Parts: sequence; structure tokens; C-alpha cells
Amino acid sequence: MRAIRVASAALLSLGALALTAPGAVAQGDGSNITPFGFGVVPSTVSAGGQVILQVDRGRGGCRGAVTVSSDVFDTVTIAPRLSSATATVDRDARPGAVYQVTFTCDGVSGSTGLGIAGGRPVRPTPQPLQPTVPRGVHAGAGGSVGGFDAREIGLGAALVAGSVGAAYLVARRRSGESGS
Repeated sequence: MRAIRVASAALLSLGALALTAPGAVAQGDGSNITPFGFGVVPSTVSAGGQVILQVDRGRGGCRGAVTVSSDVFDTVTIAPRLSSATATVDRDARPGAVYQVTFTCDGVSGSTGLGIAGGRPVRPTPQPLQPTVPRGVHAGAGGSVGGFDAREIGLGAALVAGSVGAAYLVARRRSGESGS
């Protein structure tokens, strides 16, 4: 009978540990996971029009110069202290096509699409309310402790230790009650 109680306490403890462990699953090829945000405004433009190429340097994910390249405009370099630049789309861009725009900074690359307006009138692309590019989700840590500080790790260890201690006390009390 005691073995069943010990096994139950051990399983409860393992369950608590499994639920507190960080789990992350990254799907896809990961080509757009970058430590910096980026974007093209507007996302649809007519041939010969201008676009603004934006880089979010707010969290320090990109410190160097940013090289922005595409088949639809000349390569643009954004200086290390700047966060945007303009580019002029080629006049011979195919209407209705979507071209890839690749941002490269500090050896990390990410890409987004730039649509070319077709022959029919297209509704204008809504402009963002803020001039900054929203950051994407930071994924791919894969269960590492990256981003945790000592206080968070200590709090998690205290929760696990508390659940193990509570399971042990419950098992001890029950064994004391059944032995009388």
C-alpha cells in the first residue's frame, strides 16, 4: 500500500515538473525569424512608385548596416543609426506580381512580400498608426533558459519544491491514518 502512495506522489511531482517546464515548438523553415523587425510600407504599390523600408532597432537586434534587396528595385543600404530608407520600384515591374524583399543585418536575413498594383484601381493599403514596425514573435529557443532570469528560475523551483513537499506530507498523513 505504501508503494502505491509513494508512486502517486512521484507521479504528481513529475506532472508538476512537466507542466512548469517551458515548451516551444517552432514550425516552418524559420527564414523570417529575426532578432529585429522589418517591413515595407505600403505593401502594395504601383510600378514606378516609392516604398519606405523600415527596420525596428528598438531592442538592439540589429546594430549594423541593413542591406535591403529585391528584384523590383536597386539594393538599398540603411545606415546603422537610421531605421528607414526609401526605394523606387522599377517601372517595368509586372502588375499583380508579388516580389520578395530581403532585409539582412549582422548576418541574419528575413523577407517579406511587396505587391505590384494591377491594371485595375486598387484600394490604398492602410498605413500603420505608428511609424515603427511591430516586432514578430521570438521563437525557436526550444526549451533553453534564454530570457529567464534567476528570480524566475528560483520561483519555478520553489513551486516545484512546494508541490513535491505537499505530496509528501499528504502521503505521510495518509500512511499515519491507515496504520492506527
